[in-house]
Amino acid sequence: MQVSRSSLNDEARQPRAASPQVQLWRNPPRFAALHIVAVIVGGLALDSALGWTGQHLATAWACAVWGWLYRAGGAAERRSLLLCMLIAGFGEAVLSLVWGIYDYQFGNLPVFVPPGHALLMTLGVLVAARLPVRTTVLAVLLPAAAWAAYAWAGDVDRFGTLLFLLFAGCLAFGRDRVLYSVMFVLALAMELYGTALGNWTWRAAVPGLGIGAANPPFAAGAFYALLDLLVLAAVSAFGRSVADPGVRPVEQSLAAQARSE
Repeated sequence: MQVSRSSLNDEARQPRAASPQVQLWRNPPRFAALHIVAVIVGGLALDSALGWTGQHLATAWACAVWGWLYRAGGAAERRSLLLCMLIAGFGEAVLSLVWGIYDYQFGNLPVFVPPGHALLMTLGVLVAARLPVRTTVLAVLLPAAAWAAYAWAGDVDRFGTLLFLLFAGCLAFGRDRVLYSVMFVLALAMELYGTALGNWTWRAAVPGLGIGAANPPFAAGAFYALLDLLVLAAVSAFGRSVADPGVRPVEQSLAAQARSE
């Protein structure tokens, strides 16, 4: 097979195939971020103020926004919403109901929590798309590392220090470091808000580890970064499975040209 120089030049000019996380929500519905912020802030306030009635209202609101985004999204966005909700639901059951490192106010796992994770991830994707990678990562990593050292040395939040190491691992081995950094900050803001309202409470001593934790641990966002890493990896794996395994888009076009010749 011979490939002309013009074909190679055309190939060189083609942009590299973007990873699934970069492709998510390139054309989001209008006011998507505003709706997500509203449902998180308002839903947690309802859950705190109105008890079970508020929790049901928060669930209905979160599911409605989740469904709206699912309908507006493409195939990759829909997969990410579903996978995030499923993985988050499993993780919440393990961390809260089994391990018991935090407790929701009624001792249950609120139904709005799994779709809420998917909404927060979507918000993170929307925010991360507007930020520079290196500056954002350093702006989060450096102060977090300093606080992690203080939290361990002062025994004020040693569990938070361990979670920071998990976050650092996501930065080291994940592909979307700016998203993990954004989620670290968004999750901390939500954790501070939710614990202040009394929606959930972190245990002062982590069961099984015997180390102290703040309420919330400052690096609770590490769980969210890990969740996003798993979701994006699953979306990527699913995307590869529906294509010809091991064949990149440019290689597919060259193979098609060879067959035609």
